[in-house]
Amino acid sequence: MKQLLPLALVMIFVTVLAPRRAPAQPDSQWVTDQATLTYHMSHPMHEVDGTSHSARGKGICLGGTCEFLIAVPVKSFDSGDTNRDLHMIEATRGAQFPMIVVRAHFAQTEIAQQWIHADLEVQFAGQSAHYAQVPFERTQQGSAVRITGTIPLTCSDFKIDRPTFLTVPIKNEIPVRVDMIWHAQ
Repeated sequence: MKQLLPLALVMIFVTVLAPRRAPAQPDSQWVTDQATLTYHMSHPMHEVDGTSHSARGKGICLGGTCEFLIAVPVKSFDSGDTNRDLHMIEATRGAQFPMIVVRAHFAQTEIAQQWIHADLEVQFAGQSAHYAQVPFERTQQGSAVRITGTIPLTCSDFKIDRPTFLTVPIKNEIPVRVDMIWHAQ
């Protein structure tokens, strides 16, 4: 009995003083059916936003990592000017590469946090670009989760010749604002 007492005390101290780990997040699958993606184009003469409501996505969180895939047709963006939209499709080689595909990877522990920092791979205009630790805000809305943030795209990332107006090109930056509603399945 005297030999068991020190062992019991050690076990109690180890249990009480051991660092607490956050409970593991359960594996989950996600789907979106409501999304708004808006690009912003800037030129010294005017500012333009083009919006799409046609993005779809799926995601899976498994073994500590979440992987999400979002796709949107290039032709679904509407800037309010049909001529401009057709020129955008031409400039981004949308007929040859009709989809914009975003793959997001982040730690599964972030799925329940206010901020998710995702590594993104964006395929657009026949090119791929990587963006590290892009912040997205997560807001719980009943059983749904709203994700908002901005992907910092540039024309040069995708080898897009910047369109010009009165011989002046648009700015290189074409950030895309993301506003999506996700549901766990």
